[in-house]
Amino acid sequence: MSILDKLTAIQHHHQSRLCVGLDTDITKIPNHLRDSDKGLLKFNLGIIEATAAHASAYKFNFAFYEQYGKRGMKVLRKSLEAVPKGIITIADAKRGDIGNTSTAYAKAVFEDMNFDAITVSPYMGRDSVEPFLQYEDKLVFVLALTSNPGSTDFQHIISDKKPLYRHVIEKSMTWEGKSALGFVVGATHPKELGEIREYAPTNVFLIPGIGSQGGDIAATMQANGSGPAIVNVSRGIIYASTGHDFQEKAQQLTIYFQKEIGM
Repeated sequence: MSILDKLTAIQHHHQSRLCVGLDTDITKIPNHLRDSDKGLLKFNLGIIEATAAHASAYKFNFAFYEQYGKRGMKVLRKSLEAVPKGIITIADAKRGDIGNTSTAYAKAVFEDMNFDAITVSPYMGRDSVEPFLQYEDKLVFVLALTSNPGSTDFQHIISDKKPLYRHVIEKSMTWEGKSALGFVVGATHPKELGEIREYAPTNVFLIPGIGSQGGDIAATMQANGSGPAIVNVSRGIIYASTGHDFQEKAQQLTIYFQKEIGM
């Protein structure tokens, strides 16, 4: 089964385009889990258990695990193992360096940890991204128009009558590879998302910015139309409660976002 077939299958099976972002910060998890060395893992396993039936993907932002060193990376691996078979796993690592370095990054994420997908930075150009594209049945999300306020610093710069993010998308679509090519396009830019969808009609969009960042769900999904998409919500789900009911509250919000995003 190709990665696109796998994505389609899980989204139809769960009737969900929702991705739950496991950006786990020990200062924000429930109080009763902060005292335990295994609290981070217990929290992640609890969130996965509560939300798996309503999600089509999980996104792990590496920074939230790398900051805790060996302990954090162990939590990342154990959490990854707990994701039910068939659900898409995304390494939100934003890698991108000269070719041999990117080759090593790709091996770590796709071979050692066996993630389904990764986010990559295209700033250094073709040779920094192509090593990730050489894997069959993997999905590579190129950062195009991100959801953070600082995205306007560079991504909107006009050159040859086109914004930089459009140059990134159009150029990256010419790069050769075996992986499926997708783009990170933030929900905080619904107008631009609609424009991007016109010239990238079949590429999968990873759409962050819903929830805590204030992206409008209805405007975003209308702009995306029928294009393939994975819509991420992180803090807006996983930090629904700091009490013992964190699983119940996370599940309630997962169901809410699942329905609001729709199919």
